Amino acid sequence: MLQLVLVIAIAFVLQALLSGIQMKHFSDEFVKLRRQGKVAVGRKAGGFHAGAIVMFLIDDKGKIRKGKKLEGVTFLARVKDFPGFEGRYVGDLKKEDGPRNHKNLGLAMEDAALTYRKFTRGEVIPDPPSPFQKVGIAARNLFGRRSAA
Repeated sequence: MLQLVLVIAIAFVLQALLSGIQMKHFSDEFVKLRRQGKVAVGRKAGGFHAGAIVMFLIDDKGKIRKGKKLEGVTFLARVKDFPGFEGRYVGDLKKEDGPRNHKNLGLAMEDAALTYRKFTRGEVIPDPPSPFQKVGIAARNLFGRRSAA
């Protein structure tokens, strides 16, 4: 029993360390883009599928100058160039504009467009829920359904 707890603890620490390294890499890439100008970011969590984050360097009119993406299931995913959108208006991106076989990448692009449009209209952009908030929401939904039955 003690060995099982030890293995789980080591796996947890290792996962946290490797995720931290991945986030440092993402942060460094974001800062590089940010130093060049404004950046529109979109994200879509993947769960058991590949999640995706897109970053578009944009000019003052919202035209894309450069694209970057991070997609994958594991900590091995790295930020890569995401060409093919240069000159397009970021607010017009749709999920259909993304690669056909990467649904979450298209949804992240759509999120970047929505976030940009909200920002330009002066709307508040809500923070995504934390993992603890997601658990609370799921618990409320679960118990809410039972009490209604």
